[in-house]
Amino acid sequence: MSRFFIERPIFASVIAIIITLAGLVAWQVLPIAQYPEIAPPTVTITAALPGASAETLSRTVAAPIEEQLSGVEGLLYFQSTSSSNGTLTITCTFEVGTDVNNATIQVNNRVQIALPRLPDDVKRTGVVVQKRSLDILLFVAVTSTDPRFDTLYLSNFMTINALDVLKRVPGVADATIFGARDYSMRIWLRPDKMAQLGITATDVAGAIRAQSNQYAAGKIGQDPAPDGQALIYTVTAQGRLIQPEEFGNIVLRSSGPGGVLRVRDIARIELGAVSYDAYTTVDGRPTIGTAIFLQSGANALNVASSVRKTMDEIAKGFPAGVSYLIPFDTTRFVQASIKEVIHTLFIAALLVLAVVFVFLQSWRATLIPFVAVPISLVGAFGGLYAFGFSINTLTLFAIVLATGIVVDDAIVVMENIERLMAEKGLRPKEAAIESMREVTGAIIAIELVLCSVFVPVAFLGGLAGRLYQQFAVTVTTAVVISGVVALTLTPALCALLLKPSHGESRIFRPFNQGFAWLVSLYTNGVRWVARHAVLAFAGFALVIACTAALLKLVPGSLVPPEDQGYLFGAVVLPDGATLSRTGKVGAAMQKVLTEHPAVEHVFMINGFDLIGGGNKTSSATLFITLKPWDERKASAEDIVKFVGARGAAMSEGLVFAFNPVPIRGLGTAGGMEMFLQSRADADPKKLAAVVQQFLGDLRKRPDLTAINSFFRASVPQLFVEVDREKALSLGVPISDIFDALQSTMGALYVNDFNKFGRTYRVQMQAEPQFRVRPEDLGNVYVRSGTTGEMLPLKSLLKIEPVVGPDQIDRFNGFVAAKVLAATVPGVSSDKASRPSSRSRAMPCPAAIPWNGWARPSRKNAPARPRSWRSALRWSWCS
Repeated sequence: MSRFFIERPIFASVIAIIITLAGLVAWQVLPIAQYPEIAPPTVTITAALPGASAETLSRTVAAPIEEQLSGVEGLLYFQSTSSSNGTLTITCTFEVGTDVNNATIQVNNRVQIALPRLPDDVKRTGVVVQKRSLDILLFVAVTSTDPRFDTLYLSNFMTINALDVLKRVPGVADATIFGARDYSMRIWLRPDKMAQLGITATDVAGAIRAQSNQYAAGKIGQDPAPDGQALIYTVTAQGRLIQPEEFGNIVLRSSGPGGVLRVRDIARIELGAVSYDAYTTVDGRPTIGTAIFLQSGANALNVASSVRKTMDEIAKGFPAGVSYLIPFDTTRFVQASIKEVIHTLFIAALLVLAVVFVFLQSWRATLIPFVAVPISLVGAFGGLYAFGFSINTLTLFAIVLATGIVVDDAIVVMENIERLMAEKGLRPKEAAIESMREVTGAIIAIELVLCSVFVPVAFLGGLAGRLYQQFAVTVTTAVVISGVVALTLTPALCALLLKPSHGESRIFRPFNQGFAWLVSLYTNGVRWVARHAVLAFAGFALVIACTAALLKLVPGSLVPPEDQGYLFGAVVLPDGATLSRTGKVGAAMQKVLTEHPAVEHVFMINGFDLIGGGNKTSSATLFITLKPWDERKASAEDIVKFVGARGAAMSEGLVFAFNPVPIRGLGTAGGMEMFLQSRADADPKKLAAVVQQFLGDLRKRPDLTAINSFFRASVPQLFVEVDREKALSLGVPISDIFDALQSTMGALYVNDFNKFGRTYRVQMQAEPQFRVRPEDLGNVYVRSGTTGEMLPLKSLLKIEPVVGPDQIDRFNGFVAAKVLAATVPGVSSDKASRPSSRSRAMPCPAAIPWNGWARPSRKNAPARPRSWRSALRWSWCS
């Protein structure tokens, strides 16, 4: 076969050119990422019940939905977070490789089964099922120096003019505004005036629904019509109101002591925000932050560049004084990683060529591997495209490794040809034909042995299998292409470029003499080993034993932590702290960090708990972007210690920072993450006691550190008990009592209105000064159906101070508490996680399922020795 290509070198060159072009084209279209796409696909379910507590959401909304989720094809686990602000988020995580679109359909079908069992208010606001990427690519922050353009304006400007445009950028999975201030027509009630005028919250809500609604008025002259009807008139009427003044003119009562009573007489109406539960700042300035989520398999660098270009176009329409910046960008680390690997690849290639030149001592001979090796490496990118892989640090490291492997094929062919020319006096073409007759089988055997080492790794399952798979397949592809080149192009080049002989150069004479001495030393050593076989085997056994011992002693992990150029931070205040208190602590730490020479930007979401995954007024999340690596001396770990030291000194709360997970999408923080499930009793207080017992047991272990849980069941709350007998005897419907509470202490969703081509909510709530103290609960009035008098709720309610959780997590259908821990230096997460599953502190009805970063690391640990054994077996058989 090789003779065919030796006699037709142009045909061999064409094959090499096709392989090279395929690799170059693949290089242009392949996605670029830090690591292979191994994060499991997720589907989220979101629902809202305004004014409801976390326990109410967990029992009445989360539980009915979760009962239907078990059995969905490919579902690994699901977890939910019920927050005290009335929002519920259920995250369903699927096996790697699951079609996320099909998974979304299946989850939505299960939600529809549970929908009839949900509260009516939840059905009105809607239950949203959508696929969601957990990979935040970057944040876009919009700020203003003009006080006229506050965060309310900026949030809606972004929603109307930018959000949909960003979602349409190729490669963007989703775009979400954190701390969004979507417009809402806020009806701020005054309970004192309502009581004086005999108006209840139910009256106001009913009037708004009746007088701000869309009605179909029909047509005049529509068929069937009398003969001779010439025209058809469409009848239109005023539908939904738009302006605050129009809502203020809604009539509540047309007769009475004071004449016509309108909404403006008992309430203040404004175009406000639908929610004030969170807000964002960047470097201490108010801002509106939009998170861009990366689509699975997309090119992170191209998507980030496209988002920047899109924002540049949108910014042309910004009002004066409004600008944007990118305070958080994860692609900087991807760029730096890829750049370093490519730099390493070029160094490796140059070193290989230098070694080849020094040993062969002929530029003609060096030119052959100089041409053959790049063909194999570039062609490997075509293999990446064929298998659906990406350009990432692992595949590039595989190409670096392959650089030293594929050069052997060209050297084997070339050295044998030179040997035949020197020993038998053959001409280059004849020597090439004879050489290929001798070494063709050897080259094929070399490729099979190398493939037998790497191919078994490609069949590993799970997340670790996906991680190792791309490395193994890349090396195998480069080796196979190298074998093809060695059988086609290399002998053809040898026949064209090599000369019958070349003399020894004086430049290389010292090297040749030194190398001959090393060969002689090695030969003598081999003879000694052959005469002392027992000692040789004993030494070999000692090496194997040391290797096995080191495998157990050296810490193991799926991927080691790195300085990725950014950190996450958490601000934690005592349970029940207000958003303003949390904001002050976060702003103080933000100021400290912005003054640090290694910090570039600090983006804060006040009211969002990144670790717990929900909204909390006593929590805030910091996204700390560090300066480029060459512009700072402090490492990410140094900043973590700095934040921990300064945060511990704050009297109002606790602030700490932590590294992100090495592979985005697998949890939030590095280290170990587990859920402590309560399978016998869903009482949060009992679970909190077990959690503290479990944490105390973990803190006794020397291999763990940073042990904590943010599950709290001690948040101050008020328990309201309605005297139902008294209420019914006075003719007060129970529903009116709770409607009055929701519309004053909470936010009652009345109906919708249209503005700027979008649909927004109309909400009722009491003015802030009427919902400050616990006593204000009793100062709300309802109307008696028997006497018509206005009755204060304090005459119908029993109010008792209690404690409870402001956020409830559920894992696989059970109430659970998230526990975080990290290993001390020198201890792997695999080793540290084993004893925790059988902690003596655990009662029988509790369980500890692993989640986040520890789950794939622990789950796939047994697969590594299996892959090694399989590779050894196949290489031995080959």
